[in-house]
Amino acid sequence: MSTELPESAVPPPTEAGESAPAPTRRTFIATSTAVGGAVVASGVIGGSLLAAPEEAAAAEAPPSSRVSLTVNGTRRTVTVDNRTSLLDLLREHFDLTGSKKGCNAGACGACTVLVDGRRVNSCLTLAVRLEDAEVTTIEGLADGDRLHPLQQAFIDEDAFQCGYCTPGQIVSGVGCIQEGHTGSPEEIREWMSGNICRCGCYVKIVRAVEQTAARK
Repeated sequence: MSTELPESAVPPPTEAGESAPAPTRRTFIATSTAVGGAVVASGVIGGSLLAAPEEAAAAEAPPSSRVSLTVNGTRRTVTVDNRTSLLDLLREHFDLTGSKKGCNAGACGACTVLVDGRRVNSCLTLAVRLEDAEVTTIEGLADGDRLHPLQQAFIDEDAFQCGYCTPGQIVSGVGCIQEGHTGSPEEIREWMSGNICRCGCYVKIVRAVEQTAARK
C-alpha cells in the first residue's frame, strides 16, 4: 500500500536559510491518516489474514463431549456442544419434538420429562450431565398404539385446549402419581403447580390426574 501523501498535504519547498513553516492542522491530519492506514494494512496482511485455516477453525470450535443415555428404552450416543440442553438434544438431535420449548427458563413446565423417574425441566438440564441416565418423554409413555392411562384420561376429561402444554402436563402428572402426591385435589394442584396452562384447563387436568391415580 502506497504511503505517498496527497499533493495538498506536502509543504512547499523552502529557500535556503528560510525556516520551514509550522504544520497546519490540515497537513497534520492528512499525514497522520496516511501513515496510520499503512500501519493498519501491514498489520492485517501480516497477521490474522495469513493465519492457518486449521488454527482459525480450532479457535472457533466450541467444546463438545460424548454422552450415552437411554431415551424411551433406546440407547443413544451422541457428541454435542457442552452447552446443549436436554430439550435441544431431544428436539434437534433425536427428533423427539413432543417436549415443547415454552419459556426456555424453567418457568412453564412445557418441556417436562422424566430422568431416572424424576420430573425435570429439560430446558435447564445440560445433556452432558446425563451419562447413563434413563430419559422418558411424552413419546415414550404409550405402549405401541395403547395410550398411557393418563393420556387417555386427558382425552376423556377434555383436559386440554391448544395442546401446547399438554405433553409437559401429562409427563409431570405421571411423575406426580409415581411420587405419591395425589392424596387430594389440593395436593395435586400443589405438586403440579410448576406446569402452566395458559388456556386455564387446571380443573380438568387435576381431575385426570386424580382419576388415573385412583385406578392405579
